[in-house]
Amino acid sequence: MQFKKILVFVLIVCSTVTIAQARQEKKTEEVCYNPNAKGDTSKRSIKSAAVGKIRDANIIINYHSPGVRGRTIWGGLVPYNEIWVTGAHYATSIEIDKDFIIAGTSISKGKYAIFTIPGKEEWIIIINKNWEQHLTDDYLQKEDVVRIKVKPERLKQNAERLQYFIEEKKEGKGSIAVAWEMLKVEFDIHTTR
Repeated sequence: MQFKKILVFVLIVCSTVTIAQARQEKKTEEVCYNPNAKGDTSKRSIKSAAVGKIRDANIIINYHSPGVRGRTIWGGLVPYNEIWVTGAHYATSIEIDKDFIIAGTSISKGKYAIFTIPGKEEWIIIINKNWEQHLTDDYLQKEDVVRIKVKPERLKQNAERLQYFIEEKKEGKGSIAVAWEMLKVEFDIHTTR
């Protein structure tokens, strides 16, 4: 009788641990979703997010991640010298819960849109007040909070899907980057106390 109670107890503990591990793995997959993971066969632009911290500021970037799928991206699907949502479908949004600074411009905490104007040699990164819009349908330059010029960098390997990255450096400084196909653009951001 004692043996049966011990056996039942061991089975319950093992089942509970297995369920908890499965839930943790699923939670980790949801938080750390990599749109460039192998096995991605979707032809859709996948809803994605980048989540990170710079000092004590929480940052969330929500975007749709299109795939290359053999297409000509720069100067093709994404024309040069035209405003772009830097993703697909809806404007890419960035939300920060602390005041921050980009290119010397102080910006209040809140939610904004990230737009770009890709060029062959230089890109313009735009932070705009109107984060809630489809593509660039309602884009107005007068709502820009800041514009910065950056040089695109060549990647060593193809990023099949567009992906954003938030990187904390030191002393409240960090960067935000977007990579797609064989290019990456990056800009600095830092928080205020």
